[in-house]
Amino acid sequence: MHIDGLNIRHLRAFAKIYELGTLLAAARAVHVTQPAVTQGLARLEIQIGATLFDRHSGGMRPTQAADILYPRAMRAIGLIRSNRVSHAQVRAFTALAKCGSYAGASNATGLARASLHRAVSDLELALAQTLVERRGRGIVLTRQGEAAARRFNLAGAELSAAIDEINSLSGQARGRIAVGAMPLCRARVLPAAIVAFQKRHPATELLVAEGSHFELVEPLRDGELDILIGALRDPPPGQDLVQFSLFDDQPVIVARAGHFLASCSEEPDLALLAAYEWCVPPRGVPLRDRWEEMFQNQNLPAPRVRVQCGSVMTIRQILIETDCLTILSPDQIAVELEAGWLQIVSKAPESLVRQIGVTHRAGW
Repeated sequence: MHIDGLNIRHLRAFAKIYELGTLLAAARAVHVTQPAVTQGLARLEIQIGATLFDRHSGGMRPTQAADILYPRAMRAIGLIRSNRVSHAQVRAFTALAKCGSYAGASNATGLARASLHRAVSDLELALAQTLVERRGRGIVLTRQGEAAARRFNLAGAELSAAIDEINSLSGQARGRIAVGAMPLCRARVLPAAIVAFQKRHPATELLVAEGSHFELVEPLRDGELDILIGALRDPPPGQDLVQFSLFDDQPVIVARAGHFLASCSEEPDLALLAAYEWCVPPRGVPLRDRWEEMFQNQNLPAPRVRVQCGSVMTIRQILIETDCLTILSPDQIAVELEAGWLQIVSKAPESLVRQIGVTHRAGW
């Protein structure tokens, strides 16, 4: 469920009932009538599909579902920031941010453009910020607009997680986990984890998005992805993200089967490796930077890079048909090694050992 599916004012009223214990006290705290709070709570319970309070003579006692919803709702409210923001405004603005135009947002939501304009303008007044600017015939989000869009998306992710957790109480949990898969986890680690997880949670939907760290880290921050799996960054990518290690990976030097270096009685030294052309990731990828350092530390010029590429399938075909070398994790080419298409000609120096792990949002 996205944030636009729940009324923000109803969530605030729910939170006050949870904290204060009575409908009357909650109504006074949110400055609406008690019947309005009662109706809002009833609407929220219908949407969530669970009873949030047991009514008794002394007030309102939270149910297990309320205990689950409350911390998630509070985080969502904190991300929204202003008591003056409505769910209609958030719905309009997040649609605009996602579609990039009022026409696209209108098609996505079914709302008239005039209604979208009004809602976004009201949101800017509520936040006292300029969220959207005109550029020629189009619009762009300001830095404040980009930050607001991210907060609203994260608020929606919190509420979606709350619904999933509440549904699990009645055995109806389905839910969804979105995983960002960087190259080093795709061959063995992630597939094995998916199979094991789905045996325990067969109703949960898993979405896997492949890409580099650069491509996946912003969707993680926006709440589109829940976790990233792959090589950890040093230093970490920011205080808003948390990293933890799963295992160390020792890269290897790889060539085609039958390559001259594969028949050497001893592992080739760096000077010999530098005499060949290589296929390696683009600059900016940690492995590429450390690969260059591997030669620089021995006062050797970096070898000629024939192709800059991060695709194992592409590199495999290039290696099979040439004498190029590459540096990869053994897990990335497990199938190619077993099939006899590629061979390991040398281990990489210990300085190239990488930590493979998980990255997620702080507080997730």
